[in-house]
Amino acid sequence: MQEPAPTSEVRDPAPSGGAEDAVDLILAQWARERPDLDCSPMGIVGRITQLQREVFLAQRTTFARYGLDAPSFDVLAALRRAGHPYQLTPTALMRTALVTSGAITQRLDRLEEKGLITRERSEADGRAVVVTLTSAGREALDAALPDHLETERELLDGLSEQDRRQLADLLRRLLVARGRVPQEP
Repeated sequence: MQEPAPTSEVRDPAPSGGAEDAVDLILAQWARERPDLDCSPMGIVGRITQLQREVFLAQRTTFARYGLDAPSFDVLAALRRAGHPYQLTPTALMRTALVTSGAITQRLDRLEEKGLITRERSEADGRAVVVTLTSAGREALDAALPDHLETERELLDGLSEQDRRQLADLLRRLLVARGRVPQEP
């Protein structure tokens, strides 16, 4: 097979500060090796993947200080956001967390063992189960939440408020385009 003819390197435009990241290097290498391909999607997806790892590590550290992990925090937060009496069905929690019924059952088992939630038959429909946030669960969530928000603020420190709004809007548009819209509980 014949090597492609060399072309000028195609890079994502550098940010206004002129700094480059590891993804810029990858894109330059692909531009050199495969100038026939448009590798620009790697510039976005590669950065999202790297940021996902950064977010995971930062959240893991934060939640560990409160004896939680991200899945547990998600369940407690969904129950807390539901408002008094802080109850949801396992199905509603599953939809909120975008996980399978088996995954939500495992999360609920762990949280129930820690005394952070209870599961009981619904008074309105004896066939249905309701998950309720206990006072210990509410205290754990309320203690972790400010630290969690500060962790997220720190992750976004390199962006102005305008940049943050623009990024949030772009990510929302991408998620909606991928069908990630709220479902009825």
